[in-house]
Amino acid sequence: MTLYFDHNATTPLDPRVLEAMLPTFEARYANASSLHRSGRNARDVVERARAQVAALIGARADSLIFTTGGTESNNLALRGVMSARPGKTLLIGATEHPAVLECAEALVREGGAMEQIPVDRQGVHDLDWLSARLARGDVALVSVMVANNETGVISDLSAIAEAVHAHGAWLHCDAVQAAGKHPLDWAASGADLMSLSSHKLYGPKGVGALVVADHVVLHRQMHGGGQEAGLRGGTENVPAIAGFGAAAQLAREELSARMAHLQALREQLEAGLDAMPGVQRFAAAAPRLCNTTQFRLSGFDGESLLMALDQAGCAVSSGSACASGRGEPSHVLLAMGIDPEVAKGAIRVSLGRDNQPDDVERLLQALQRLNPASSRLMRSVGASA
Repeated sequence: MTLYFDHNATTPLDPRVLEAMLPTFEARYANASSLHRSGRNARDVVERARAQVAALIGARADSLIFTTGGTESNNLALRGVMSARPGKTLLIGATEHPAVLECAEALVREGGAMEQIPVDRQGVHDLDWLSARLARGDVALVSVMVANNETGVISDLSAIAEAVHAHGAWLHCDAVQAAGKHPLDWAASGADLMSLSSHKLYGPKGVGALVVADHVVLHRQMHGGGQEAGLRGGTENVPAIAGFGAAAQLAREELSARMAHLQALREQLEAGLDAMPGVQRFAAAAPRLCNTTQFRLSGFDGESLLMALDQAGCAVSSGSACASGRGEPSHVLLAMGIDPEVAKGAIRVSLGRDNQPDDVERLLQALQRLNPASSRLMRSVGASA
């Protein structure tokens, strides 16, 4: 049996979420935009889920737009705002997810202006740089992650929002990795737009949301029907939306217990890693998600270690699943000033609610067996004896 330690890539579907979805395949299968009774029944499912997802972050239900996931939400936020505020500059964090980074780079190719906010060695945004750049004017939107998908580093949203709003810009927050693992408060965050995704919190794939403040002018990017307040045309995926709503409600109700469980597992893992020769942890001094640890084991590149652990029955990641297979060092670690050869060795362990202390111990034992430094140490001890 493979032990799964890649929950930042995706999570398994909660059986209770599946149970909430099943009626929408049978009794409530109608188009939610139809005016007949069956359509209204499907609409009721959508609106109930909208309220459930909005409640996860303390937002109003009517501020939430359903999308196909975090990537579409991020693209709608960046493209929608920048097309509504032409001639202005977009600022993004240097360690953003590819869904933000590549969208921003595409906007540049199309004639837009974009700059990246630098981070320090721990992956924390340089607020002095941000404030100075905002003071120069012409910035329309700043986009930063609530929590980084590779390192787990949590952004100081209140400080960022204060600087952003002081200079007339808007703040978009990619909260895809944070939702369900870190408290989110829409009002306290200072965000003007926030992206969410279902499959990161034990819901189905293929559905996400963008929360948009009333004052934000957002140009639609998907044309068609008038669904989602006219901002996202297309027939609603009622089963997935129902699942997202159920997953969000469970995440809100169980957040404290989940966080305590994951924090204990992460501390167990990191204590074992710190006692192991040849291990280097990244962003260890920064505030991080309760479930995420990124590190390297000397003597391995990331993908080789990933495959060796896979053969040992442990599923981990070498970084963002959306950028895997490229054979390049993590742009997140490069932005943090990590040497490219060191960065190539990074792997990420992202724990989930079903992981147990015995699972973490098995992972540590697998790493110990693979560790060249441990083998050398054991041979040295044996020779001296």
